[in-house]
Amino acid sequence: MELRTETVLASLEMSEVESDGGSSEGDEDYESLPAHASLGTHLLTLLTHHDLDIRNTRMQSLQPDPKAQYRSVYSALKRIVRTEGLLRPLRGLNITVLGAGPAHALYFTCYEQIKRSLSDVIQNGGNSHIANGVAGSVATVLHDAFMNPAEVVKQRMQMYNSPYRSLYDCVLTVSRKEGLAAFYRSYSTQLTMNIPFQAVHFITYEFMQEHFNPQRQYRPETHILSGAAAGAVSAALTTPLDVCKTLLNTQENVALSSAHVSGHLSGMVNALRTVYRLGGVPAFFKGARARVIYQMPSTAIAWSVYEFFKYFLTQQELHIQELRRDAHRASPT
Repeated sequence: MELRTETVLASLEMSEVESDGGSSEGDEDYESLPAHASLGTHLLTLLTHHDLDIRNTRMQSLQPDPKAQYRSVYSALKRIVRTEGLLRPLRGLNITVLGAGPAHALYFTCYEQIKRSLSDVIQNGGNSHIANGVAGSVATVLHDAFMNPAEVVKQRMQMYNSPYRSLYDCVLTVSRKEGLAAFYRSYSTQLTMNIPFQAVHFITYEFMQEHFNPQRQYRPETHILSGAAAGAVSAALTTPLDVCKTLLNTQENVALSSAHVSGHLSGMVNALRTVYRLGGVPAFFKGARARVIYQMPSTAIAWSVYEFFKYFLTQQELHIQELRRDAHRASPT
């Protein structure tokens, strides 16, 4: 989850303007505040965890080069930095930043609106796990439509001995050799993975909040704990599909050749068969530890920053309303 800095600042300003029309019911306002402010979450998450993401991609390689075989998450980072340079873990960062603005604006806005509407119908405005899961799933469809091409480019640039010199070179080369369809070859697999991922993610987060923070107040420790738990559970359960997505995105030549796959691999079913043929059941869990380690702090930071901005903007709105009431009482009638 990532964003350009200017998008974050613009979104925060927009949130302050749009929240002027809200009510003043304290914690209820905090819980129902529009999600534009959450966009700042993604920049912080991106800068902190992109190096873990490249390790996850490398460790999911089914037939890695001998120089790109890693025993652990730490050894992966150590070898990448030592043999490929200090900045290598950040390769692919720029395309992720460029694609994340509209994707995450849609994502959180859609999630908040659908969750609120469904909760009104199902639980008369109370918390509904069904509403949380459905809202997360629908938001994911829109988010991935924007982010799938960026994910393809990012993962191709992250692979060992990637032939692409730059973001532009990667986009141009893939477009010429494989066509525009290459950027959506993994879309169905991405959705198949991300819909249950986000459903489990939001259900787990809301469940943890119900248990540790039933009043739904701003309590950073509960947001961090709930976010980390949500990331760990959803990442662990969806690792097999993430391995298939990585194979579809990277079109790993050595792996496809050893599996006697000619041309380009497409489709989730073909990816599942290829992964099983190359490594059996254990192959579906390659990089699982790196994925969980990546997702836990990532989602913990994401939710804690998201909840902070919701709280901050709510307090700003309450302060503005109080000043308006004081000015109204002081003005002559």
